[in-house]
Amino acid sequence: MNTPVQLAPNLHQLSLGMVNVFLIEHEDELVLIDTGVPGSEILILDGVRALGRQPQQVRHIIVTHFHPDHAGSLAALKELTGATTYMHPLDARIVREGLWRERAVMPAPGFEEMFAQVVMAPQAFPRTAVVDVEVLPGEVLPIAGGLKVLHAPGHSAGQIALLWSEHGGVLFAADAMGNMRGLHDPILFEDLEAGRGTQRALAALAFEVATFGHGDAIREGASRVIRERWGAPGAVPEA
Repeated sequence: MNTPVQLAPNLHQLSLGMVNVFLIEHEDELVLIDTGVPGSEILILDGVRALGRQPQQVRHIIVTHFHPDHAGSLAALKELTGATTYMHPLDARIVREGLWRERAVMPAPGFEEMFAQVVMAPQAFPRTAVVDVEVLPGEVLPIAGGLKVLHAPGHSAGQIALLWSEHGGVLFAADAMGNMRGLHDPILFEDLEAGRGTQRALAALAFEVATFGHGDAIREGASRVIRERWGAPGAVPEA
């Protein structure tokens, strides 16, 4: 059974190979953030059961962006749990219509070889999926005590990050950045300048914990660590 790792009370990371998904427990329901590659639904629901919960308690599924390693199992999990699903409208359209190759992308500086091997290789794309709710920047979703939606373009035009007020603040950074053997860019950008702007904007926030689609969570002092990498010199984090 794939066992979730507790990052903080009621917050768990489930690693699915090279990509992570996250589970928040709140009262009698669960929130799932991202869904992994196609075929991940069994591993994710095994993780739910490892928490002593049932699939039907997954009431909300938030997908941070349309890429197949994040939205890949959305259709299956929607069918298996009946959860309400959420995405930014720019990326929700792609998931609904299956337009997986619609947008041009470029490798991040230093990731050219990996980009060629992974991103441009032939691959199976996910099934189209229902997105029930289109979320907008600045909106606070009435889920798990309140999840603030942050627009995080660059890696994907409709990517969102999330800020949870619990535990001194938890940032779900999605693929705005990664943390595999240290902080790094995502493997690709749709818009490098927008991606850099997103990194600076997230670095200006205050939070104790940060999670990433790829790599290890930072469990203490996360905003300071990210600000040292991407923040403006002397910047004071936003409360």
